[in-house]
Amino acid sequence: MVALHSPHGKDTHMTTTTSTLTTIGLDELIALGSLQTRVDRKYALTSGDAAMALALVDAGCTRVLEIDGVTDLGYTSVYLDTDALDTYLLAARDRRRRFKVRSRTYESNGASFLEVKTRRGDRTVKDRLPGQHLQNGRLGDEGAAFVARTLRLAGVRTDAVRTLSASLRVDYRRVTLFHEPTASRVTIDSGLTWWDMRTGAWLARPDLSIIETKTTGRAVGMDRLLWSMGHRPDRISKYATALAAMHPHLPQNKWRPVLKQHFVDLSCA
Repeated sequence: MVALHSPHGKDTHMTTTTSTLTTIGLDELIALGSLQTRVDRKYALTSGDAAMALALVDAGCTRVLEIDGVTDLGYTSVYLDTDALDTYLLAARDRRRRFKVRSRTYESNGASFLEVKTRRGDRTVKDRLPGQHLQNGRLGDEGAAFVARTLRLAGVRTDAVRTLSASLRVDYRRVTLFHEPTASRVTIDSGLTWWDMRTGAWLARPDLSIIETKTTGRAVGMDRLLWSMGHRPDRISKYATALAAMHPHLPQNKWRPVLKQHFVDLSCA
């Protein structure tokens, strides 16, 4: 496989409009709206449409996360999978017992967390362990024990834990909004660049933004705003959809509409 876009050169991530919003600090955001168990709705938009939606949010009841004076924050996530891509295939086939494991690092302060996402009905449950737990692309003992324990409590088989290794890295920028009336959060991710950590291939989508609403269940203001703009929730995963785009031989029907709209110009060799 060859590289399809260059990740170098001019930074074209979405310029966000947050100057009219009151800010909120990280500790307060976690205290008021951690939402570790939640319903997620995701929308794949052009960066222009995402910026328009951000400019239209109700400043009277919406606050923006700010850390050290910055609201457009850098993130790096490394997703883990088995050699057979079991976590990808569980997602592609919509298995009820699917899960996702990643290591996330925050550019603002260098903090890292090991995160495990599982499903409980229509809700996503996220458990996290502070610290960097990857050693040469694999889980250390503490990290492996944490993942195994989390999966076991979620009713997921744990035999694949020791075979997990770094599969895909994604770098991006994120704006996080807090909607006070519903204690819900909205994230706007842009400047997305992926690296396949096994093949060295990479992919950048500078004009793609992903908006995600994280709620206790009911639609919130951003959902209704996006609906009014003609957008409906999409099936998209920063891990699985990008991997499908980079490896067209993988099953990808679940993400085909997003692939067709936002990755249609991709070709592989």
